[in-house]
Amino acid sequence: MNFIRIGEKVLSPERIHRAVEQILQLRQEGLSQQEVAERLKVDRTLISRLESLGEIHKGPRLALVGFPVANGEELTAVAQTEGVEFILLMSDKERWRFVEEKSGADLINEIMALVSQAKSYDAVIFIGSDMRIRLMEAILGPQVISWEIGISPIKEDRWVNPDQLRQLIRQLKSAG
Repeated sequence: MNFIRIGEKVLSPERIHRAVEQILQLRQEGLSQQEVAERLKVDRTLISRLESLGEIHKGPRLALVGFPVANGEELTAVAQTEGVEFILLMSDKERWRFVEEKSGADLINEIMALVSQAKSYDAVIFIGSDMRIRLMEAILGPQVISWEIGISPIKEDRWVNPDQLRQLIRQLKSAG
């Protein structure tokens, strides 16, 4: 056990960490600040201030999905820097590996899980062919922000401008 003395008080950092983790867990589960405060017998303002300390950004939750892209690592770095919460970018080779390594049932289950996850975001930037874009728009609706990189079928990786991606993400965040 590690203890800290502050004046006449002896504190347990571990106890503080556990309490903060419990507060965040309950908030993540959907309880209001007031409900968490009452349950843990703390002031609601403490919870509000803890959240403010850890806040990375406000605004819409964004996802980025795209294939086949040549510069996926570069685009991923841009998206992460800009606070995109879900990123799935694949080259043509990665896309085919994703499909070929799974049985039919496993592939359908994984695709359904990804679609379900994508639906939880306020906006999904989708980079792909004209046909894939129409499919994503039909599934996800108006939350899809389409970025066409060619006419289907696309048989080779396409380079996507990372500066344009950064600009688009920033526009979506400021509009949200």
